[in-house]
Amino acid sequence: MAVVVRKLRSLANISPIRVCLVRNLSGTNNYMSQVAQEKVEPLTVVSQEDGIRSIVLNNPRKRNALSLAMLDSLKSSILTGLDDTNLRVIILSAEGPVFSSGHDLKELTSKEGREYHTQVFSRCTEVMSMVQDIPVPVIAQVRGLATAAGCQLVASCDIAVVSENSRFATPGVNIGLFCSTPGVALARSVPKKVAMEMLFTGFPISAHEALKHGLVSKVVPEEKLEDETMKIARKICETSRSVVALGKACFYSQVGLDRNSAYRQAEQVMVSNLSMKDGQEGIKAFIEKRHPTWSHDTETVH
Repeated sequence: MAVVVRKLRSLANISPIRVCLVRNLSGTNNYMSQVAQEKVEPLTVVSQEDGIRSIVLNNPRKRNALSLAMLDSLKSSILTGLDDTNLRVIILSAEGPVFSSGHDLKELTSKEGREYHTQVFSRCTEVMSMVQDIPVPVIAQVRGLATAAGCQLVASCDIAVVSENSRFATPGVNIGLFCSTPGVALARSVPKKVAMEMLFTGFPISAHEALKHGLVSKVVPEEKLEDETMKIARKICETSRSVVALGKACFYSQVGLDRNSAYRQAEQVMVSNLSMKDGQEGIKAFIEKRHPTWSHDTETVH
């Protein structure tokens, strides 16, 4: 090595100090290049094929924390092209061993201030509500740990398919920040006493416990996670987007009503469904023993 350096110095007529500087500058440039590459990595990665949009949380170095930037990226990934009738279903998944660890605690210090904190939780509520308010179903595909607002995101999705090694927790109480907003989604997914134990202790529950209590839809071996999720997504793609949108809106609307009011609302929705072009097309196709041809729009025929 010393011979090589001496030869370089003699050829380039430069001093050992300058050789060292060149080496250091080269190392610095490589480091800065690596940092630049890391900075341009999107927080969510989006792709869409055959009506299925895949949104991947893409910040595994920070355990896919739901920072304000991540929430903004997730919001944009959901809303972009939402009116396109080719979009039929959304799958939310994550890169790395953690689905999401919840909020980025570095954003929740006094240094950021009350106004910023208000913005973080307001955006989080907006995104969680949006998942249920948009016209297409949203499926959580979960591998690994989902805690706090990450657990809230799973609870907010219409369907959740999870691997056997997945766990779910709301551990905020242990660091002095009760998971009040995650508790809203949790209380609407699991029995009250299960939710309260999770919120008061922060103890995680297993995938099978989550299934038993209604937090998730299906537990599968890790190697079958993607296939099982896609099976559900493809089945949804076989149906009418406009009919699914009507049914999804009705479901979430009636859940908060008393029984009689819920039935009255659902009755009206059924009648409206029958007046839709796709409502009548489905019935005609069944009677005529053929596959329906969906229009996917809200056009009415009577």
